[in-house]
Amino acid sequence: MRALLVLMVLLSACATRPPVVDIISVDTWGGSAADTARMRPQTITHLTLHHQGEPFPAGTDPVAYLRRLQSWSRATKGWADLPYHYIIDLDGRIYEGRNIGFAGDTNTEYDPIGHALIEVVGNFEEVEPNAAQLASTVRLMGMLVTRYHLPLEAIHGHRDYSQQTVCPGKNLYRYLENGYFREQVGAAIRR
Repeated sequence: MRALLVLMVLLSACATRPPVVDIISVDTWGGSAADTARMRPQTITHLTLHHQGEPFPAGTDPVAYLRRLQSWSRATKGWADLPYHYIIDLDGRIYEGRNIGFAGDTNTEYDPIGHALIEVVGNFEEVEPNAAQLASTVRLMGMLVTRYHLPLEAIHGHRDYSQQTVCPGKNLYRYLENGYFREQVGAAIRR
């Protein structure tokens, strides 16, 4: 009986193991520290998928893009930092953006407090996400679902919260609509 109990405890501990995720830190990609005094603290309750909404051709330097995005966010939009917490490039590399302990920003009417904001580069109204981007999105979502004890139903797209946008684009949103992300994240955290 004791052996069965030990086995059940071990299996339950393994049942929610987060996928291994390598994240390139803000310091590593050369971003600068944000003014957290201007930011709203948050507790993560949702995972919200975004796309860049602009073309991101092969060969584009993701680090240069991140630096421009940080500069634009601060200088043009007046935000404290990049709007997103994580950014996934064409090769599936995951970059840290805004500190996840603080709410992101959006150009639309929804309030992103409580949302972990994930941006995948590219305009998915025009192009398809590639396999590396999809795999990294699943790994990152799996890590976040596990870390924040979220149900798979917490995974959505930007357009689920705003009538003002098609984000994350029809070709990426399809993976939310058909249940792919929830199914794959569920499988990843049970491995």
